[in-house]
Amino acid sequence: DKPKDASPSAVLMPKTPSPPAPVPVEVRQPDPGALESLRTLISPLLHPLATTGIIVIFVIFILLQREDLRNRLIRLAGSRDLQRTTAALDDAAARLSRLFLIQLLLNGAFGIIIGVGLWLIGIPSAILWGILAAVLRFVPYIGAFIAAAFPLALAVAVDPNWSMLLWTLALFLVVEPVVGHVIEPMVYGHSTGLSPVAVVASATFWTALWGPIGLVLATPLTVCLVVLGRHVERLEFLDIMFGDRPALSPPEIFYQRMLAGDPTEAAEKAEEFLKERSLASYYDEVALKGLQLAQVDAERGALHDERLTKLRDAVGEFVNDLSEQDDRPAPKVRSTTDAEAASAVEGVREDPFEDLPTLNKADLPPEWRAPYPVLCVAGRSLVDEAAAMMLAQLSTAHGLEARVEPAAALSPPNVLRLDATGVAIVCLVYLDANAPAHMRYAVRRLRRKVPKATVILGCLMHVQEPAVLEQIRDAAKADLIASSIGEAVKLCIEVAASSGKNQSAVKQEFAATTAA
Repeated sequence: DKPKDASPSAVLMPKTPSPPAPVPVEVRQPDPGALESLRTLISPLLHPLATTGIIVIFVIFILLQREDLRNRLIRLAGSRDLQRTTAALDDAAARLSRLFLIQLLLNGAFGIIIGVGLWLIGIPSAILWGILAAVLRFVPYIGAFIAAAFPLALAVAVDPNWSMLLWTLALFLVVEPVVGHVIEPMVYGHSTGLSPVAVVASATFWTALWGPIGLVLATPLTVCLVVLGRHVERLEFLDIMFGDRPALSPPEIFYQRMLAGDPTEAAEKAEEFLKERSLASYYDEVALKGLQLAQVDAERGALHDERLTKLRDAVGEFVNDLSEQDDRPAPKVRSTTDAEAASAVEGVREDPFEDLPTLNKADLPPEWRAPYPVLCVAGRSLVDEAAAMMLAQLSTAHGLEARVEPAAALSPPNVLRLDATGVAIVCLVYLDANAPAHMRYAVRRLRRKVPKATVILGCLMHVQEPAVLEQIRDAAKADLIASSIGEAVKLCIEVAASSGKNQSAVKQEFAATTAA
């Protein structure tokens, strides 16, 4: 047999040899020496250490040259007004000093509480973790949570159960929010002149702007801005926004509440004021000045009739809310905690009408025992009627019952129908300084209606000079004139005390209380 021919592919294509096996390659670094290990350990710390060193050097040179730097800062701020610049620097220094002192005390107290709490829980080295918590808490808001990580990790390591971990976690979750979000904003606000809202808002703003550095510097920077706003007129809005002083004065607050138809809040502020001052003082220093603002707005046409009616009604409700308040001197041990009421109290250094006596109707002559011996009549406007309500309420508090008549009662037809039974004193109330003719004709009509009554002209405006008031009284032909609600009530008491021949006891009481 012939051999079988090989296939063409077998003849033409040689056999491919198999590839060689891969050789493993291993790259080995030489073992690091001592210097290399030291460099690896120190290199992450070089930047913070360098920053700390620069800060220390700057602080040293600033302290060595503090007088020269102070003078240069005064020159930059404005050497033409050294008084204002010096006052601003002193104010900023005092506020920042109080801030750092309060911060040290709060953080120290926080560390003590944490250390004692961890010791009671049973965490090892509780004193160390308390000191660390006090130090780390100088980083606002987040330092305490960083400090909590170490005792929490230690609690997991030493306790097979979960109780120690849970107690440690509860300790930090209770102490830090109370100190950081309740006590700290209030204490910082009172010590630095910042409102509690400003403390939180400043931390949010500066953190968003500069990160962790802004969080640390938030309160000091905001304190400096408030000082600038307090001493630089064009930057006053900073003090208004972030300062702790009331944005509105007490008379402005009273006026605004009356315009808003909210006499209840005004009555609450008044009750805080009355803890330290008399009702007559509140009416004269707060309520009357608020009505004077209303009179100015009414004269320039800013208050229409509907708004004036609303204001008059609100004042009526306000006076009714205070109807149970007497006008006796406030106990010295009581003090107000309301910032706006405290501002009003500070504005009243003396209370000239706190010792006004309260008369007993049984000691008065028969003609003074009528239901309403005092008649308070509004001069021209609804604002005058609102002031007359206060005068009537204060007179009633001192034993002289009074009622109020609106300004329309002074018109010729209404005067004839006016009920004047038992009226011994007529108080004519004006807040408008430009009404001499109206005053004169009003007094004339009242004398025709009540000829035996004493007419007291209450010019409750900004006029305080005795000579000017005497000219107004002479022009109006009134018997007496008063420039405040308290003074008008004092005149009513004097007239009542001096009436009758058998009232020596009343007059002696009045003389004893007003001798000063």
